[in-house]
Amino acid sequence: MEIAITTSDLESLYGEALEHYLAGGGEYALRAAYEVGRLALEKNVGLLDLAALHHLTLIRILAGSHGQDEIRVRFTAASQFFTECLSPYEMSQRGYRDAVAALHLVNETLENEVKRIAHTVHDEAGQLLVVVHLALAEIAKDLTPALQARIEGVTELLHQVEGHLRELSHELRPMMLDDLGLVPAVRFLADLVSRRSNLVIQVNAELAGRLLPSVEIALYRIIQEALNNAIKHSQAKNVWIQLDEDAGKTLCSILDNGIGFQAQASLSEKGKKGLGLIGIQERLSAIGGTLQITSEPGSGTKLLIAVPKERLYANSNRAC
Repeated sequence: MEIAITTSDLESLYGEALEHYLAGGGEYALRAAYEVGRLALEKNVGLLDLAALHHLTLIRILAGSHGQDEIRVRFTAASQFFTECLSPYEMSQRGYRDAVAALHLVNETLENEVKRIAHTVHDEAGQLLVVVHLALAEIAKDLTPALQARIEGVTELLHQVEGHLRELSHELRPMMLDDLGLVPAVRFLADLVSRRSNLVIQVNAELAGRLLPSVEIALYRIIQEALNNAIKHSQAKNVWIQLDEDAGKTLCSILDNGIGFQAQASLSEKGKKGLGLIGIQERLSAIGGTLQITSEPGSGTKLLIAVPKERLYANSNRAC
């Protein structure tokens, strides 16, 4: 059972194992059902395909049965065999759910830490700078006009530092996201990125209300990463961000007119671009979302994100 098999071998292997069990193979044959299921999972055979294989195999076996009682007994036993075949799929699904839950917890912990750092940068550093401004103003009173002019130059530098700290605080964790929601935060981010780069960013949004905090921060981080990729890799001049709802889902599309890339190859890269896309996928997995990437060299890039509607709404306040 441990030898390598091809997908074409699975049908005959399944049939042999099921016939052995129906012939009275007992617990040993039932363990073989688990191994067949494991091999099917390893070969990426889907549940519907496995069910179809079971159905066809059972029809063939029951064709040689005599009488309703024998058919009923064999059918019941075959159901037990099929259930055991599904055990590896169930274990894999449980493992996936546990991994998603762990990933969600990690993201939540990281976001809380980022939020703490952002508030520290914004509030505590800002307060220290105010004290410095007051101290310089007090010192300037006792200085000559020439030295006061130099103090003014230092004060101007401090104003620039304050501006950079505000931008850094917003990018780390925008308070606007917590207070007003996803759409205003994304618009503010788009304006910020546009001012420091050559990108022209257009944001269109039609959302019926606030989303769950975990969904809002995930979508915000995804858009933030997509804009970073556009700046670093795409050579795009324009980016279009669309947030709306359709068929029970919230959709977010991010389109640029850059140079494009081979999407599948980049997902397998260990470089920064590959890791960025993988990070987007991981964030979506944690909230039950999906990602579709459309890109070819020379044709720009489009990311289409979908999150199930039942994961979305925290209240009915409209995000505008």
